Amino acid sequence: MAHPDLRQVPELFKDTLRHFSSLLRSEAALAKAELKENATRAGIGIAMFAVAGLLALVALNVLAAALVAWIAAAGISAGLSALIVGGILLAVAAVLVVIGKSRLDADALMPKRTIRNVQKDAHSIKEAADV
Repeated sequence: MAHPDLRQVPELFKDTLRHFSSLLRSEAALAKAELKENATRAGIGIAMFAVAGLLALVALNVLAAALVAWIAAAGISAGLSALIVGGILLAVAAVLVVIGKSRLDADALMPKRTIRNVQKDAHSIKEAADV
C-alpha cells in the first residue's frame, strides 16, 4: 500500500478552504435572496393592513351616510340598513386583517430553504470528515 505524498497536503488544504469559502458565499447569497423575498411578503401584509384600515374608515362613513339616508327617506329601519352595509364592510376589513397577519407571521418569514441547505451542508461535511 502506497503512502500519500505529504507535499500535497498544503494544496489539498487550500482547495478545501476555497471550496468551503465558495459554499459559504453561495449560502449567504441564498439567504439574502430568501430574506428579500420575505421582505416583499411582509410588505404585502402591511399593505393589507393599510387597506383594511381604509375599508374600516369607509365603513364608518357608509354607516353614517346610510343612517342619514334612511332617516330622510323614512324607509325600512335606518339602524338595520346601516348595520347591514357597515357590517359587510367591516367583515371584509376583518378578513384582510387576518390575511395580512398571516403574511407577517414569524414562521412565514423564516428563511427555510437556507436553513435546510446549511443543515445538508453540515451533514455532508460531517460525513466527509468521518471518512
